[in-house]
Amino acid sequence: QVELVESGGGLVQPGGSLRLSCAAFGLAFSDYFSNYNVRWYRQAPGLERELVASITSAGDIDYWNSVKGRFTISRDDEKNTVFLQMNSLKPEDTAVYYCNADTLFLSRKFEYWGQGTQVTVSS
Repeated sequence: QVELVESGGGLVQPGGSLRLSCAAFGLAFSDYFSNYNVRWYRQAPGLERELVASITSAGDIDYWNSVKGRFTISRDDEKNTVFLQMNSLKPEDTAVYYCNADTLFLSRKFEYWGQGTQVTVSS
């Protein structure tokens, strides 16, 4: 069973930066993190969970419009980790940020979620 663990959240002032990490644990010997597509979602109180950024196993990247130019997603497959660098943070970025990863194995989809990390942008 793969476990995703997010870290790096916290309280930051508007205009500040945070770097979130999503580390994968429990991969089987033949299960490579490089085969996973990874996404960052966020959910603010009273709102639906929304996709923030994604990076595929091939390295294709996409961002939600509201974070383009401010957030950068990257991955280090040797460390089984995906990062989300968040710059120029705004109060509306306040949310719980979740990591999601999925892969196909023998035509079956495996999908995992992390427990989330709180990001609060406030002065």
